[in-house]
Amino acid sequence: MKREFIGLEVEIVSSTHPGYVRLAGKVVDETKNTLSIERDGRERMVPKGGNEFQFTYGGEKIVVHGNEIKHRPEDRIKKTR
Repeated sequence: MKREFIGLEVEIVSSTHPGYVRLAGKVVDETKNTLSIERDGRERMVPKGGNEFQFTYGGEKIVVHGNEIKHRPEDRIKKTR
């Protein structure tokens, strides 16, 4: 998935850390190695590595392995051109 993640709804569907599984909300920030997810007015910063994310985009649910998106957001978006 080579687009901006900020603003998308996301859910963690599997993780090496059991506390992250089923964490869901809206992506509010992204770095090379983390996503910040907001839910109920609280932000959680979670690592991309070791997690499998399900993004909702255009009515579709897309599953992405965190290790596949461990890039700076601007680098991932540039690769689509």
